[in-house]
Amino acid sequence: EGKKTMLIKAGTVIKMKNIKKYLTAFLAICLLISLTACKSKNNEYENDEKLNGTHNAVITVKDYGDIKLELYGDIAPVTVANFVKLVKEGFYDGLTFHRAIEDFMIQGGDPDGNGTGHSDQSIYGEFTLNGFENNLSHTRGVIAMARSTDYNSASCQFFIVHGDSPHLDGQYAAFGKVTEGMEIIDKMMKD
Repeated sequence: EGKKTMLIKAGTVIKMKNIKKYLTAFLAICLLISLTACKSKNNEYENDEKLNGTHNAVITVKDYGDIKLELYGDIAPVTVANFVKLVKEGFYDGLTFHRAIEDFMIQGGDPDGNGTGHSDQSIYGEFTLNGFENNLSHTRGVIAMARSTDYNSASCQFFIVHGDSPHLDGQYAAFGKVTEGMEIIDKMMKD
């Protein structure tokens, strides 16, 4: 469980430092429905910013390499805008990957480092069960927002799908995909 230094860039604005990943053996269901602390101080969903188009991000993990992402604002414009906003604010700097389940996902973005943290605002969930068209399947390499049982509780925590998980389709806001570097996540899962 050594420290992993990570730098994330979306355009020229995203930085994450000193990312420490913890491999855990939590059940997959705990990952997805136990994030009860992801609550908003301001749940004005109708006022959420939107960011359309495709945006690029790079996660550089020290001693591992680069993970390149595309973020799809045309599929999940509020989710992409929220992610990019948090990055620009430096919110993710120094945070950890606190949960990793091989053949399922790796999760990060929690300021508390234990699955209970959140940012100042929750966003509405851009997925089918919440009335949004989002056909991006949770296949290997897809990035999506973690949330509690409240459909509109996504805040800052995200996960990257390690093994195809179509059972998540329609239930979580998928908003991008790894275009290069899945072998980095594979190696992190083994270490």
